[in-house]
Amino acid sequence: MPVQALGLSAGLLSAAVFGVAAVVQAHAVRRYPGTPDQLFGFVGRSLRDARMMAVVAAYLVGFLLHAVAIWYLPLYLAQALVSLSLPVSALASRRVEHALHRTGWVGVGLVTGGLVLLSLGAGDPGSVITTGTFVALLWTAVGLLVVASLARRHLAGPLLGLLAGLGYAGSAISVRGVGTPVEAVVVAAALAVPSFSLVAFWLYSLGMHDAAVPSTTASLIVAQTFVPAAVGVALLGDQVRDGWWPAVGLGMVLSMVGALVLALRHAPDVRSPAAPATR
Repeated sequence: MPVQALGLSAGLLSAAVFGVAAVVQAHAVRRYPGTPDQLFGFVGRSLRDARMMAVVAAYLVGFLLHAVAIWYLPLYLAQALVSLSLPVSALASRRVEHALHRTGWVGVGLVTGGLVLLSLGAGDPGSVITTGTFVALLWTAVGLLVVASLARRHLAGPLLGLLAGLGYAGSAISVRGVGTPVEAVVVAAALAVPSFSLVAFWLYSLGMHDAAVPSTTASLIVAQTFVPAAVGVALLGDQVRDGWWPAVGLGMVLSMVGALVLALRHAPDVRSPAAPATR
């Protein structure tokens, strides 16, 4: 199998895994007593929860598939493929909350259509980056994400999803620093991957504790798609096919508009009496 086809297949499979896992994650976190707004308390509670451990296991499988896509495809295409988890989670979320209305499905369609354009415009991926400057920037970003999380109690679900998306974006970018030979900078880049992911997983769980799965996931997808796309093209050598820049730009705009539609249409509290399935 050509490496690009392998990357495409891995990206699609990771999207399916992440989409279903997100809904199970929402169901699990909404059963927690109170809001899990302390990281270490959240970790301790999750370690005792079989559902959340199943989610973590699923995310590990999804991450390995995602890593294959990142190594063999441009970052913007790898992120676009994994972001197809949005329609998967939108469909699966009917198990834990109200089904999407027509406006919501318009949002899903816009995001999906935009991601298809991004996929069609993909060129060659950049190379692995293993420099001290790259790793220092990664860990600076980890610190900034932790600082931003201090405002978590004052943020709505979509904004928490946006922060979580920045965390997952950092995790994806960090993968580009993992290669051979195994040196100190490579190990530091590898350690940044779970550091970003842990904070992102917590913020994503907080977002879905009270907000709808599609709205929280949509804002996550905007961040985890566009940030690596920009970094990949500007700094990591990712390419766009000749003549496809307008399509890639349109794809980004459509995806952002669709995510905003979902965030605005499905941001209300899902733990109301009208949504008993979330208990």
